[in-house]
Amino acid sequence: MFGRVKSFLFKNTSTRQTVAKNTFWLGFSNFAGRLIRAVIIVYAARVLGADGWGIFSYGVTLAAFLTPFTDVGLSQVLIRETAKNTDPDHRARILSTTLFLKFLLLAAAIVIVLLIAPPLTTLEEAKPLLPLIAFLLAFDTLREFGFAIIRAIERMEWEAGLFILTNIAIVACGFVFLALSPTPLSFTYAYTIGTAVGAFATFFALRKHFPPRFLSRFTPSLVKPIFAAAWPLSIAALLGLLMLNTDILIIGWLGSATDVGYYSAGYRIVQLLYLLPAILAISLFPTLSRLANKDQALMRTTIEKALTVVFLASLPLAVGGILLGPQLISLLFGESFLPATDSFRILLATLLIDFPVVILSNALFAFNLPRKLTVYAALGGFLNVLLDFLLIPPFGIVGSAWATLFAQFVSTAYLWGALRTKTPFRVFPHLKIALTATVCMAIGTVFLNAIGVHVLGTIAISALIYGLVLYFLKEPTLKEVRQAVLHSTT
Repeated sequence: MFGRVKSFLFKNTSTRQTVAKNTFWLGFSNFAGRLIRAVIIVYAARVLGADGWGIFSYGVTLAAFLTPFTDVGLSQVLIRETAKNTDPDHRARILSTTLFLKFLLLAAAIVIVLLIAPPLTTLEEAKPLLPLIAFLLAFDTLREFGFAIIRAIERMEWEAGLFILTNIAIVACGFVFLALSPTPLSFTYAYTIGTAVGAFATFFALRKHFPPRFLSRFTPSLVKPIFAAAWPLSIAALLGLLMLNTDILIIGWLGSATDVGYYSAGYRIVQLLYLLPAILAISLFPTLSRLANKDQALMRTTIEKALTVVFLASLPLAVGGILLGPQLISLLFGESFLPATDSFRILLATLLIDFPVVILSNALFAFNLPRKLTVYAALGGFLNVLLDFLLIPPFGIVGSAWATLFAQFVSTAYLWGALRTKTPFRVFPHLKIALTATVCMAIGTVFLNAIGVHVLGTIAISALIYGLVLYFLKEPTLKEVRQAVLHSTT
Protein backbone atom coordinates (compact mmCIF):
# COMPACT_ATOMS: atom_id res chain seq x y z
CA MET A 1 0.00 0.00 0.00
CA PHE A 2 2.80 2.41 0.90
CA GLY A 3 4.52 1.74 -2.42
CA ARG A 4 1.29 2.33 -4.33
CA VAL A 5 0.65 5.62 -2.57
CA LYS A 6 4.26 6.69 -3.15
CA SER A 7 3.99 5.82 -6.82
CA PHE A 8 0.74 7.76 -7.14
CA LEU A 9 2.14 10.87 -5.46
CA PHE A 10 5.62 11.05 -7.00
CA LYS A 11 5.59 9.29 -10.40
CA ASN A 12 3.89 9.87 -13.76
CA THR A 13 2.66 6.44 -14.84
CA SER A 14 -0.41 7.12 -17.01
CA THR A 15 -2.45 10.04 -18.31
CA ARG A 16 -5.28 9.61 -15.81
CA GLN A 17 -2.90 9.05 -12.89
CA THR A 18 -0.73 12.03 -13.86
CA VAL A 19 -3.75 14.35 -14.02
CA ALA A 20 -5.02 13.00 -10.69
CA LYS A 21 -1.57 13.28 -9.07
CA ASN A 22 -0.99 16.81 -10.29
CA THR A 23 -4.49 17.86 -9.26
CA PHE A 24 -3.92 16.43 -5.80
CA TRP A 25 -0.62 18.26 -5.33
CA LEU A 26 -1.93 21.55 -6.68
CA GLY A 27 -5.04 21.24 -4.54
CA PHE A 28 -3.08 20.31 -1.44
CA SER A 29 -0.47 23.04 -1.91
CA ASN A 30 -2.91 25.80 -2.76
CA PHE A 31 -5.24 25.08 0.11
CA ALA A 32 -2.53 24.23 2.61
CA GLY A 33 -0.44 27.20 1.50
CA ARG A 34 -3.32 29.64 1.41
CA LEU A 35 -4.69 28.31 4.67
CA ILE A 36 -1.29 29.12 6.16
CA ARG A 37 -1.40 32.56 4.54
CA ALA A 38 -4.99 33.08 5.72
CA VAL A 39 -3.68 33.15 9.27
CA ILE A 40 -1.66 36.29 8.62
CA ILE A 41 -4.32 37.82 6.34
CA VAL A 42 -7.02 37.52 8.99
CA TYR A 43 -4.63 38.76 11.66
CA ALA A 44 -3.49 41.69 9.50
CA ALA A 45 -7.07 42.67 8.63
CA ARG A 46 -7.93 42.79 12.33
CA VAL A 47 -4.75 44.68 13.27
CA LEU A 48 -4.87 47.18 10.41
CA GLY A 49 -8.64 47.70 10.46
CA ALA A 50 -10.81 48.33 7.41
CA ASP A 51 -8.86 51.49 6.43
CA GLY A 52 -5.37 49.99 6.71
CA TRP A 53 -6.45 46.72 5.15
CA GLY A 54 -8.04 48.66 2.28
CA ILE A 55 -4.79 50.52 1.61
CA PHE A 56 -2.77 47.29 1.54
CA SER A 57 -5.37 45.55 -0.65
CA TYR A 58 -5.31 48.46 -3.08
CA GLY A 59 -1.54 48.10 -3.53
CA VAL A 60 -1.62 44.33 -3.89
CA THR A 61 -4.50 44.58 -6.38
CA LEU A 62 -2.41 46.94 -8.47
CA ALA A 63 0.31 44.27 -8.63
CA ALA A 64 -2.29 41.66 -9.57
CA PHE A 65 -3.63 43.98 -12.24
CA LEU A 66 -0.19 44.33 -13.83
CA THR A 67 0.85 40.68 -13.59
CA PRO A 68 -0.70 39.63 -16.95
CA PHE A 69 1.30 42.44 -18.59
CA THR A 70 4.43 40.55 -17.58
CA ASP A 71 3.22 37.30 -19.14
CA VAL A 72 0.91 38.03 -22.12
CA GLY A 73 0.30 34.29 -22.57
CA LEU A 74 3.99 33.31 -22.58
CA SER A 75 3.60 30.75 -19.80
CA GLN A 76 0.73 28.99 -21.55
CA VAL A 77 2.70 28.85 -24.80
CA LEU A 78 5.72 27.45 -22.94
CA ILE A 79 3.57 24.74 -21.33
CA ARG A 80 1.83 23.84 -24.58
CA GLU A 81 5.01 23.68 -26.67
CA THR A 82 6.88 21.68 -24.05
CA ALA A 83 4.00 19.20 -23.78
CA LYS A 84 3.77 18.82 -27.56
CA ASN A 85 7.51 18.67 -28.43
CA THR A 86 10.10 16.20 -27.20
CA ASP A 87 13.07 17.74 -29.04
CA PRO A 88 15.47 19.02 -26.32
CA ASP A 89 16.91 21.68 -28.62
CA HIS A 90 13.49 23.13 -29.44
CA ARG A 91 12.52 23.09 -25.78
CA ALA A 92 15.73 24.94 -24.83
CA ARG A 93 15.15 27.61 -27.48
CA ILE A 94 11.51 28.08 -26.44
CA LEU A 95 12.53 28.37 -22.79
CA SER A 96 15.31 30.88 -23.44
CA THR A 97 13.22 33.02 -25.76
CA THR A 98 10.16 33.16 -23.50
CA LEU A 99 12.32 34.01 -20.47
CA PHE A 100 14.02 36.85 -22.37
CA LEU A 101 10.62 38.24 -23.40
CA LYS A 102 9.43 37.85 -19.84
CA PHE A 103 12.25 40.05 -18.53
CA LEU A 104 11.44 42.77 -21.06
CA LEU A 105 7.76 42.81 -20.11
CA LEU A 106 8.61 42.79 -16.42
CA ALA A 107 10.84 45.82 -16.85
CA ALA A 108 8.00 47.67 -18.58
CA ALA A 109 5.57 46.77 -15.78
CA ILE A 110 7.98 48.04 -13.13
CA VAL A 111 8.23 51.36 -14.97
CA ILE A 112 4.43 51.58 -14.91
CA VAL A 113 4.34 51.00 -11.14
CA LEU A 114 7.08 53.51 -10.37
CA LEU A 115 6.30 56.30 -12.84
CA ILE A 116 2.73 56.05 -14.07
CA ALA A 117 0.81 54.60 -11.11
CA PRO A 118 1.64 57.33 -8.51
CA PRO A 119 -0.15 60.24 -10.24
CA LEU A 120 -3.13 57.99 -11.01
CA THR A 121 -3.51 56.69 -7.47
CA THR A 122 -6.34 58.47 -5.64
CA LEU A 123 -5.60 56.90 -2.25
CA GLU A 124 -2.70 59.01 -1.02
CA GLU A 125 -1.91 56.52 1.75
CA ALA A 126 -1.19 53.83 -0.86
CA LYS A 127 1.53 55.78 -2.73
CA PRO A 128 4.37 54.94 -0.28
CA LEU A 129 3.68 51.26 -0.97
CA LEU A 130 4.31 51.47 -4.72
CA PRO A 131 8.14 50.96 -4.75
CA LEU A 132 7.65 47.80 -2.71
CA ILE A 133 4.81 46.75 -5.02
CA ALA A 134 7.30 46.91 -7.90
CA PHE A 135 9.59 44.44 -6.13
CA LEU A 136 6.60 42.26 -5.21
CA LEU A 137 5.55 42.20 -8.85
CA ALA A 138 9.04 41.20 -9.97
CA PHE A 139 9.47 38.36 -7.49
CA ASP A 140 5.96 37.03 -8.06
CA THR A 141 6.39 37.13 -11.85
CA LEU A 142 9.65 35.15 -11.73
CA ARG A 143 8.20 32.62 -9.30
CA GLU A 144 5.18 32.06 -11.54
CA PHE A 145 7.45 31.59 -14.57
CA GLY A 146 9.32 28.92 -12.65
CA PHE A 147 6.00 27.28 -11.86
CA ALA A 148 5.17 27.30 -15.59
CA ILE A 149 8.31 25.24 -16.24
CA ILE A 150 7.29 22.80 -13.49
CA ARG A 151 3.80 22.48 -14.99
CA ALA A 152 5.26 21.91 -18.44
CA ILE A 153 7.14 18.85 -17.19
CA GLU A 154 4.09 17.84 -15.10
CA ARG A 155 5.88 17.70 -11.72
CA MET A 156 3.36 19.62 -9.67
CA GLU A 157 4.61 17.99 -6.47
CA TRP A 158 7.61 20.34 -6.74
CA GLU A 159 5.34 23.32 -7.14
CA ALA A 160 3.40 22.20 -4.07
CA GLY A 161 6.45 22.32 -1.82
CA LEU A 162 7.63 25.66 -3.19
CA PHE A 163 4.21 27.28 -2.88
CA ILE A 164 3.84 26.17 0.72
CA LEU A 165 7.37 27.44 1.46
CA THR A 166 6.46 30.83 -0.02
CA ASN A 167 3.39 31.15 2.17
CA ILE A 168 5.24 30.07 5.31
CA ALA A 169 7.79 32.81 4.58
CA ILE A 170 5.01 35.40 4.09
CA VAL A 171 3.33 34.41 7.37
CA ALA A 172 6.57 34.42 9.35
CA CYS A 173 7.60 37.81 7.97
CA GLY A 174 4.06 39.13 8.46
CA PHE A 175 3.97 38.42 12.17
CA VAL A 176 7.44 39.87 12.68
CA PHE A 177 6.83 43.08 10.73
CA LEU A 178 3.35 43.67 12.16
CA ALA A 179 4.77 43.22 15.66
CA LEU A 180 7.43 45.82 14.89
CA SER A 181 5.05 48.24 13.17
CA PRO A 182 1.32 47.52 12.56
CA THR A 183 1.02 49.56 9.36
CA PRO A 184 0.15 48.78 5.70
CA LEU A 185 3.72 49.67 4.67
CA SER A 186 5.23 47.25 7.18
CA PHE A 187 2.92 44.44 6.05
CA THR A 188 3.83 45.14 2.41
CA TYR A 189 7.50 44.68 3.34
CA ALA A 190 6.62 41.29 4.83
CA TYR A 191 4.64 40.22 1.76
CA THR A 192 7.46 41.23 -0.57
CA ILE A 193 10.21 39.47 1.38
CA GLY A 194 8.15 36.28 1.67
CA THR A 195 7.50 36.29 -2.07
CA ALA A 196 11.21 36.82 -2.74
CA VAL A 197 12.02 33.71 -0.70
CA GLY A 198 9.63 31.71 -2.91
CA ALA A 199 11.12 33.09 -6.13
CA PHE A 200 14.73 32.29 -5.19
CA ALA A 201 13.76 28.83 -3.91
CA THR A 202 11.91 28.05 -7.17
CA PHE A 203 14.87 28.83 -9.40
CA PHE A 204 17.21 26.97 -7.06
CA ALA A 205 14.98 23.87 -7.30
CA LEU A 206 14.96 24.10 -11.11
CA ARG A 207 18.69 24.70 -11.50
CA LYS A 208 19.31 21.20 -12.93
CA HIS A 209 16.43 21.46 -15.37
CA PHE A 210 17.74 24.45 -17.26
CA PRO A 211 19.68 23.29 -20.35
CA PRO A 212 23.41 24.16 -20.44
CA ARG A 213 23.95 27.75 -21.57
CA PHE A 214 20.20 28.05 -22.12
CA LEU A 215 20.32 31.85 -21.83
CA SER A 216 22.38 31.91 -25.02
CA ARG A 217 19.70 29.90 -26.84
CA PHE A 218 17.56 32.98 -27.39
CA THR A 219 16.18 32.64 -30.94
CA PRO A 220 14.92 35.85 -32.57
CA SER A 221 13.04 33.87 -35.22
CA LEU A 222 10.85 32.37 -32.48
CA VAL A 223 9.68 35.74 -31.16
CA LYS A 224 7.07 36.24 -33.86
CA PRO A 225 5.49 32.74 -33.66
CA ILE A 226 5.51 32.88 -29.84
CA PHE A 227 3.70 36.22 -29.83
CA ALA A 228 1.40 35.03 -32.63
CA ALA A 229 0.31 32.16 -30.37
CA ALA A 230 0.30 34.26 -27.20
CA TRP A 231 -1.29 37.58 -28.20
CA PRO A 232 -4.91 36.40 -28.18
CA LEU A 233 -4.31 34.92 -24.74
CA SER A 234 -2.66 38.12 -23.57
CA ILE A 235 -5.56 40.25 -24.75
CA ALA A 236 -7.97 37.83 -23.11
CA ALA A 237 -6.00 37.98 -19.86
CA LEU A 238 -5.74 41.76 -19.89
CA LEU A 239 -9.40 42.21 -20.66
CA GLY A 240 -10.22 39.57 -18.07
CA LEU A 241 -8.61 41.85 -15.50
CA LEU A 242 -11.40 44.31 -16.15
CA MET A 243 -13.82 41.60 -15.05
CA LEU A 244 -11.96 40.22 -12.04
CA ASN A 245 -9.47 42.69 -10.59
CA THR A 246 -10.58 46.23 -11.37
CA ASP A 247 -13.46 46.23 -8.91
CA ILE A 248 -11.18 47.17 -6.03
CA LEU A 249 -9.37 49.82 -8.07
CA ILE A 250 -12.64 51.43 -9.19
CA ILE A 251 -14.05 51.27 -5.66
CA GLY A 252 -10.88 53.05 -4.55
CA TRP A 253 -11.44 55.78 -7.16
CA LEU A 254 -15.14 56.24 -6.42
CA GLY A 255 -15.24 55.36 -2.72
CA SER A 256 -12.96 55.18 0.28
CA ALA A 257 -10.26 52.96 1.75
CA THR A 258 -12.93 51.56 4.10
CA ASP A 259 -15.08 50.51 1.13
CA VAL A 260 -12.04 48.80 -0.41
CA GLY A 261 -11.40 47.04 2.89
CA TYR A 262 -14.95 45.71 3.16
CA TYR A 263 -15.13 44.55 -0.46
CA SER A 264 -11.68 42.95 -0.49
CA ALA A 265 -12.45 41.01 2.71
CA GLY A 266 -15.21 39.02 1.01
CA TYR A 267 -13.39 38.94 -2.29
CA ARG A 268 -10.33 37.35 -0.64
CA ILE A 269 -12.45 34.38 0.39
CA VAL A 270 -14.03 34.02 -3.04
CA GLN A 271 -10.65 34.42 -4.71
CA LEU A 272 -9.36 31.50 -2.66
CA LEU A 273 -12.25 29.35 -3.85
CA TYR A 274 -11.54 30.31 -7.48
CA LEU A 275 -8.38 28.23 -7.11
CA LEU A 276 -10.29 24.94 -7.12
CA PRO A 277 -11.09 24.79 -10.85
CA ALA A 278 -7.79 26.47 -11.72
CA ILE A 279 -5.94 23.60 -10.04
CA LEU A 280 -7.75 21.00 -12.12
CA ALA A 281 -7.35 23.06 -15.31
CA ILE A 282 -3.57 23.41 -14.83
CA SER A 283 -3.22 19.66 -14.32
CA LEU A 284 -5.47 18.91 -17.28
CA PHE A 285 -4.05 21.36 -19.81
CA PRO A 286 -1.16 19.19 -21.11
CA THR A 287 -3.64 16.35 -21.66
CA LEU A 288 -6.09 18.61 -23.49
CA SER A 289 -3.23 19.87 -25.66
CA ARG A 290 -2.42 16.30 -26.71
CA LEU A 291 -6.06 15.32 -27.39
CA ALA A 292 -7.24 18.43 -29.24
CA ASN A 293 -7.92 17.80 -32.94
CA LYS A 294 -6.64 14.21 -32.56
CA ASP A 295 -9.16 12.22 -30.51
CA GLN A 296 -12.44 14.11 -30.53
CA ALA A 297 -14.41 11.50 -28.60
CA LEU A 298 -11.91 11.34 -25.75
CA MET A 299 -11.55 15.13 -25.78
CA ARG A 300 -15.31 15.56 -25.37
CA THR A 301 -15.44 12.99 -22.58
CA THR A 302 -12.52 14.63 -20.78
CA ILE A 303 -14.20 18.05 -20.95
CA GLU A 304 -17.48 16.65 -19.66
CA LYS A 305 -15.80 14.92 -16.72
CA ALA A 306 -13.77 18.01 -15.85
CA LEU A 307 -16.84 20.26 -15.91
CA THR A 308 -18.77 17.77 -13.80
CA VAL A 309 -16.01 17.87 -11.20
CA VAL A 310 -16.00 21.67 -11.00
CA PHE A 311 -19.77 21.79 -10.62
CA LEU A 312 -19.58 19.15 -7.87
CA ALA A 313 -17.35 21.62 -6.02
CA SER A 314 -19.04 24.92 -6.90
CA LEU A 315 -22.63 23.96 -6.02
CA PRO A 316 -22.12 23.28 -2.29
CA LEU A 317 -19.58 26.08 -1.90
CA ALA A 318 -21.85 28.71 -3.45
CA VAL A 319 -25.07 27.61 -1.74
CA GLY A 320 -23.46 26.93 1.63
CA GLY A 321 -21.47 30.15 1.56
CA ILE A 322 -24.52 32.26 0.73
CA LEU A 323 -26.48 30.69 3.59
CA LEU A 324 -23.63 31.26 6.07
CA GLY A 325 -22.37 34.59 4.74
CA PRO A 326 -22.65 36.72 7.91
CA GLN A 327 -21.23 33.98 10.12
CA LEU A 328 -18.22 33.48 7.84
CA ILE A 329 -17.39 37.18 7.66
CA SER A 330 -17.72 37.57 11.43
CA LEU A 331 -15.62 34.47 12.12
CA LEU A 332 -12.75 35.46 9.85
CA PHE A 333 -12.61 39.24 10.05
CA GLY A 334 -14.69 40.20 13.06
CA GLU A 335 -18.07 41.87 13.41
CA SER A 336 -16.65 45.21 12.28
CA PHE A 337 -16.51 43.74 8.75
CA LEU A 338 -20.18 42.68 8.64
CA PRO A 339 -21.00 45.46 6.10
CA ALA A 340 -19.13 43.21 3.62
CA THR A 341 -21.79 40.48 3.90
CA ASP A 342 -24.11 41.43 1.03
CA SER A 343 -21.34 41.90 -1.54
CA PHE A 344 -19.72 38.68 -0.30
CA ARG A 345 -22.91 36.69 -0.89
CA ILE A 346 -23.27 38.03 -4.43
CA LEU A 347 -19.63 37.24 -5.22
CA LEU A 348 -20.17 33.68 -3.95
CA ALA A 349 -22.83 33.24 -6.65
CA THR A 350 -20.09 33.84 -9.25
CA LEU A 351 -18.59 30.46 -8.29
CA LEU A 352 -21.32 28.76 -10.33
CA ILE A 353 -20.26 30.81 -13.36
CA ASP A 354 -16.52 31.17 -12.89
CA PHE A 355 -15.66 27.56 -12.01
CA PRO A 356 -16.40 26.18 -15.51
CA VAL A 357 -14.57 29.08 -17.22
CA VAL A 358 -11.04 27.80 -16.65
CA ILE A 359 -11.91 24.42 -18.16
CA LEU A 360 -13.68 26.00 -21.14
CA SER A 361 -10.88 28.49 -21.80
CA ASN A 362 -8.12 25.87 -21.57
CA ALA A 363 -10.02 23.62 -23.96
CA LEU A 364 -10.41 26.44 -26.48
CA PHE A 365 -6.71 27.24 -26.28
CA ALA A 366 -5.86 23.56 -26.72
CA PHE A 367 -7.99 23.65 -29.89
CA ASN A 368 -5.87 26.66 -30.94
CA LEU A 369 -8.87 29.00 -30.82
CA PRO A 370 -7.57 31.71 -28.48
CA ARG A 371 -9.41 34.47 -30.37
CA LYS A 372 -12.61 33.14 -28.82
CA LEU A 373 -11.03 33.92 -25.45
CA THR A 374 -10.44 37.49 -26.57
CA VAL A 375 -14.14 37.98 -27.36
CA TYR A 376 -15.08 36.37 -24.04
CA ALA A 377 -12.77 38.63 -22.05
CA ALA A 378 -13.84 41.73 -23.98
CA LEU A 379 -17.50 41.05 -23.24
CA GLY A 380 -16.93 40.46 -19.57
CA GLY A 381 -14.24 43.07 -19.01
CA PHE A 382 -15.87 46.06 -20.64
CA LEU A 383 -19.30 45.16 -19.31
CA ASN A 384 -17.95 44.87 -15.76
CA VAL A 385 -16.18 48.25 -15.91
CA LEU A 386 -19.25 49.93 -17.41
CA LEU A 387 -21.55 48.50 -14.77
CA ASP A 388 -19.08 49.36 -12.00
CA PHE A 389 -19.21 53.04 -12.94
CA LEU A 390 -23.01 52.88 -13.21
CA LEU A 391 -23.76 50.87 -10.05
CA ILE A 392 -21.08 51.81 -7.51
CA PRO A 393 -22.19 55.45 -7.03
CA PRO A 394 -25.80 54.56 -6.04
CA PHE A 395 -25.25 51.11 -4.51
CA GLY A 396 -21.64 51.07 -3.29
CA ILE A 397 -19.76 47.79 -3.05
CA VAL A 398 -22.99 45.80 -3.53
CA GLY A 399 -23.34 47.41 -6.96
CA SER A 400 -19.80 46.33 -7.83
CA ALA A 401 -20.58 42.74 -6.85
CA TRP A 402 -23.70 42.72 -9.03
CA ALA A 403 -21.66 44.15 -11.91
CA THR A 404 -19.18 41.29 -11.61
CA LEU A 405 -21.90 38.64 -11.45
CA PHE A 406 -23.78 39.91 -14.50
CA ALA A 407 -20.61 40.46 -16.56
CA GLN A 408 -19.41 36.93 -15.82
CA PHE A 409 -22.78 35.45 -16.74
CA VAL A 410 -22.88 37.13 -20.16
CA SER A 411 -19.27 36.38 -21.09
CA THR A 412 -19.35 32.78 -19.86
CA ALA A 413 -22.51 32.10 -21.88
CA TYR A 414 -20.56 33.12 -24.97
CA LEU A 415 -17.58 30.94 -24.01
CA TRP A 416 -19.83 27.95 -23.42
CA GLY A 417 -21.39 28.31 -26.86
CA ALA A 418 -18.02 28.81 -28.55
CA LEU A 419 -16.65 25.52 -27.25
CA ARG A 420 -19.84 23.62 -28.09
CA THR A 421 -19.38 24.55 -31.76
CA LYS A 422 -16.06 22.70 -31.63
CA THR A 423 -17.15 19.69 -29.57
CA PRO A 424 -20.81 19.03 -28.61
CA PHE A 425 -20.24 18.27 -24.94
CA ARG A 426 -23.06 17.89 -22.41
CA VAL A 427 -22.75 18.52 -18.68
CA PHE A 428 -26.08 19.20 -17.01
CA PRO A 429 -27.42 15.62 -17.47
CA HIS A 430 -24.47 14.53 -15.30
CA LEU A 431 -25.41 16.85 -12.43
CA LYS A 432 -28.64 15.28 -11.15
CA ILE A 433 -26.96 13.63 -8.17
CA ALA A 434 -24.95 16.78 -7.38
CA LEU A 435 -28.11 18.92 -7.37
CA THR A 436 -29.87 16.44 -5.11
CA ALA A 437 -26.92 16.42 -2.71
CA THR A 438 -26.82 20.24 -2.71
CA VAL A 439 -30.50 20.49 -1.79
CA CYS A 440 -30.03 18.01 1.07
CA MET A 441 -26.99 19.91 2.27
CA ALA A 442 -28.81 23.26 2.13
CA ILE A 443 -31.68 21.90 4.25
CA GLY A 444 -29.17 20.64 6.79
CA THR A 445 -27.27 23.95 6.79
CA VAL A 446 -30.43 25.99 7.43
CA PHE A 447 -31.49 23.67 10.24
CA LEU A 448 -28.07 23.64 11.95
CA ASN A 449 -27.80 27.41 11.68
CA ALA A 450 -31.32 27.86 13.10
CA ILE A 451 -30.59 25.79 16.21
CA GLY A 452 -27.41 27.75 16.90
CA VAL A 453 -24.65 25.30 15.93
CA HIS A 454 -21.28 27.06 15.59
CA VAL A 455 -20.46 27.95 12.00
CA LEU A 456 -17.45 25.58 11.89
CA GLY A 457 -19.62 22.71 13.10
CA THR A 458 -22.29 23.63 10.56
CA ILE A 459 -19.75 23.61 7.75
CA ALA A 460 -18.35 20.23 8.79
CA ILE A 461 -21.74 18.54 9.15
CA SER A 462 -23.05 20.11 5.93
CA ALA A 463 -20.00 18.86 4.04
CA LEU A 464 -20.57 15.40 5.50
CA ILE A 465 -24.20 15.44 4.38
CA TYR A 466 -23.18 16.43 0.86
CA GLY A 467 -20.51 13.74 0.65
CA LEU A 468 -22.75 10.99 2.02
CA VAL A 469 -25.53 11.79 -0.45
CA LEU A 470 -23.03 11.62 -3.32
CA TYR A 471 -21.74 8.31 -1.98
CA PHE A 472 -25.09 6.61 -1.42
CA LEU A 473 -26.44 7.80 -4.77
CA LYS A 474 -23.24 6.45 -6.38
CA GLU A 475 -21.92 9.60 -8.01
CA PRO A 476 -19.72 8.30 -10.91
CA THR A 477 -17.06 10.96 -10.37
CA LEU A 478 -16.15 9.45 -6.99
CA LYS A 479 -15.46 6.16 -8.76
CA GLU A 480 -13.21 7.94 -11.27
CA VAL A 481 -11.10 9.40 -8.47
CA ARG A 482 -10.85 6.03 -6.75
CA GLN A 483 -9.75 4.31 -9.95
CA ALA A 484 -7.10 6.98 -10.62
CA VAL A 485 -5.54 6.25 -7.23
CA LEU A 486 -5.86 2.47 -7.26
CA HIS A 487 -4.52 2.13 -10.80
CA SER A 488 -1.65 4.58 -10.37
CA THR A 489 0.94 1.84 -10.72
CA THR A 490 -0.49 0.39 -13.92
